[in-house]
Amino acid sequence: MLRRRSSRCDAASYAYTRSKMPTWDERYAKREHINDEPHPLVTKFVSNLPSGSALDVACGLGRHALWLAERGWQVTAVDSSPVAMQILEEQSRDKGLSMNLVAADLERREFPIKSQTYDLIVVCNYLLRDLFSSIREGTRIGGIVIASIPMVDDDASVKPMNPSFLLNPGELRAEFAGWELIHSFEGKLLGRGHRATADIVARRLDSSHP
Repeated sequence: MLRRRSSRCDAASYAYTRSKMPTWDERYAKREHINDEPHPLVTKFVSNLPSGSALDVACGLGRHALWLAERGWQVTAVDSSPVAMQILEEQSRDKGLSMNLVAADLERREFPIKSQTYDLIVVCNYLLRDLFSSIREGTRIGGIVIASIPMVDDDASVKPMNPSFLLNPGELRAEFAGWELIHSFEGKLLGRGHRATADIVARRLDSSHP
């Protein structure tokens, strides 16, 4: 049985509502977020890059995978939800796009990221700390990682989340020490009521900093 993606676990009410909360398969079956636009970090920083091999981690319904494939990238898209993968397959087929779609539980290591395989790795709204080393190692020298991940936030109007699945200040930058930081931001882009995020665009410079 596929597990819920950890970065979206609401700790404050999880124990009480666990049996009532829709699974990600159920949410995807309703096609929630199917029309979401790609994250601005992706559209801004990828638009001027030459196409290559890309990995979309915890891709959901594939807003980034589709955008990248439309621009000539060879995309591998991974998510634990077979429902999301089926819908993404339908979308890619309707658009005449070819992608490598993998239904795999990243927490269970069902999808190993091979060393120096990707020119671009995208991670949005998903945190599995143990995966960072594989993401770094899986990026080719000169390749780019784009990440936007929720952070701890003391704003009382923000929906509670399990802090185990939230980044601490400076944590994302530290994961990419020795890389070229093209862009780095921590804070609220949308103001009060919206959770702070840590955003990064980083380039791997050499083999000594995986």
